[in-house]
Amino acid sequence: MNRLKNATSPYLLQHADNPVEWFEWGEEAFAEARRRDVPLLVSVGYSACHWCHVMAHESFEDAQTARMMNEAFVNVKVDREERPDVDAVYMNATTAMNGQGGWPMTVFATPEGHPFYTGTYFPRRQFQQLLGAISKAWGQDRDEVAAAGGRVVEQLGRFAVTPSGPAPTREVTEQAVRDLAKSFDAARGGFGGAPKFPPSMVLEFLLRHGTHEATEMAGATLEAMARGGIYDQLCGGFARYSVDAGWVVPHFEKMLYDNALLLRVYAHWWRSTGNPLAKRVALETAEWMLRELGTSEGGFASALDADSEGEEGKFYVWTPAELRRVLGEKRGEWAAAVFNVTPEGTFEHGASVLQLLSEPPDKAVFDDVRAELLTAREQRVRPGRDDKVVAAWNGLAVAALAEAGALFDRPHLIGAARTAAKLLDRVHVQDGRLWRTSRDGRVGANAGVLEDYADVAEGFIALYGVTGETRWFDRAGALLDTVLEHFPDGSGGFYDTPDDGEALFQRPQDPTDGATPSGRSAAAGALLSYAALTGSTRHREAAEAALGTVTALTERQSARFAGWGLAVAEAVLAGPAEIAIAGPLDDPRTTALHRAALMAAVPGAVIALGDGDVPLMEGRTLVNGHPAAYVCRHFTCHAPVTTPAELTKELLNPA
Repeated sequence: MNRLKNATSPYLLQHADNPVEWFEWGEEAFAEARRRDVPLLVSVGYSACHWCHVMAHESFEDAQTARMMNEAFVNVKVDREERPDVDAVYMNATTAMNGQGGWPMTVFATPEGHPFYTGTYFPRRQFQQLLGAISKAWGQDRDEVAAAGGRVVEQLGRFAVTPSGPAPTREVTEQAVRDLAKSFDAARGGFGGAPKFPPSMVLEFLLRHGTHEATEMAGATLEAMARGGIYDQLCGGFARYSVDAGWVVPHFEKMLYDNALLLRVYAHWWRSTGNPLAKRVALETAEWMLRELGTSEGGFASALDADSEGEEGKFYVWTPAELRRVLGEKRGEWAAAVFNVTPEGTFEHGASVLQLLSEPPDKAVFDDVRAELLTAREQRVRPGRDDKVVAAWNGLAVAALAEAGALFDRPHLIGAARTAAKLLDRVHVQDGRLWRTSRDGRVGANAGVLEDYADVAEGFIALYGVTGETRWFDRAGALLDTVLEHFPDGSGGFYDTPDDGEALFQRPQDPTDGATPSGRSAAAGALLSYAALTGSTRHREAAEAALGTVTALTERQSARFAGWGLAVAEAVLAGPAEIAIAGPLDDPRTTALHRAALMAAVPGAVIALGDGDVPLMEGRTLVNGHPAAYVCRHFTCHAPVTTPAELTKELLNPA
């Protein structure tokens, strides 16, 4: 019996009609494996994963393969986005055994959950051969198979806790910039070769670092991505990664977390440089998030698939003939030149991914052409959407939309951030604890992990700094109290799961920043901001201790694996600036001071405003009846200023 029909995960529901007798992850599956005395076959993937769909079609929908799976294994399907903890521990095993990992991830484990053989995508014939070999080994050499699983668990357990150290110094961040420069692709932007993932957190670090070299690397990469095929040139939004080194052909899935992080960094690039491309891309990405990922409950869906009609990228690519058919002969040729659509194509079957390698010669014509192409594209079969709401990624979206709305004077973006925050607070927070996902306004069954608590707290703090609504400051504090109570590892860092959560064969703890900030570096950032608003030594010390792995990561691996940790380190080194703005929120003079504070590109600066009960606001009063701004560091404040120019000077030229 396939048990996925009542799942809340869209990914699991995609497999609900498979002939495979799937279980969801849980004790029922483990008990069944013990009862039948057979191994577990754990298949981990996610809705927008192209090769997950391929393996599902080839193997999980195939009656013969399903029969082999059902006869010899208890089969468990896992949505990695719902259960990042399960994904993490088995990915550790997969990379340890094979030198690399990926999705779909295929794990054979004992009834206790100990992995003894792992892999990723297997073509049907190879997968069938593997099923037979594993089944035979289990039947004929059970003790050795079980012992192998035990050895894997023992080996991984030796590295269960990541050692900490001192927070990064200025020398560490400077060395990180030099190391990034060695792998920087000066011709095409980005770092290293193909495939290229958008390095959003590294770019945030470089902008915060602020030297000429760092800013140039960030700007060149941001422009190259914005002009390449990884960016949707018709309506905004970034794909997951580029399969080539030049950002031309993407892997077409679009993820909320990528776009939230990139929206924020493009807004910060505009703040630092005034570059009009940065503003356009930031606003288009924000509108794309609202339009394509917004849910009826006010949150944001997880992702759009790469595929439509069973083909990757079919929704997005064009041929010259298609452009002429939509636009007419002359304008079609013009569009082909502007978007670099060639007869040979840049993708499959002679189709091209749209690029915009330079600004169009006639903006009015360009806007009309883009609108016509977008209308025509809407007639195509759209990619599927994974509409579950993930707490962590919605926290990233709240922060990005709130800041972009304030920087670009778009109140509706701030409103969207507020609405998403309300959903998180109303649905995902239950009895003081945070839950990982929801769908259709109904909370899921999986407890929040460290990144959920940290990213939601980060979003709430950013929203408070934009709106002055102290409820978000209070909510962030409650979440961070839980982090400090339930996630510490005893050596200055944090585990990714709480001490009262489900026990896996290993308690996951990954300090590296990958597609999103690691839970550890995200927690460091949120704790630091909260400490700056409250003067809390406890939160400050926890933030600095959590950054203790950043130096080791940059020295032993690469700064590319510690982007957010380095960005937070820049905030530590800068103070960060604590800006208290006293004055009625409806007073234009207060608004002007607030905007000056937002526009100052000061690493990790926090803003307190309004008359709420926030410690940084205590004793901050008007000056001779005028709204005033107080610039502090470590709760030591300079004399208040009353004009935006004075505030900007105070922030950019600290004594």
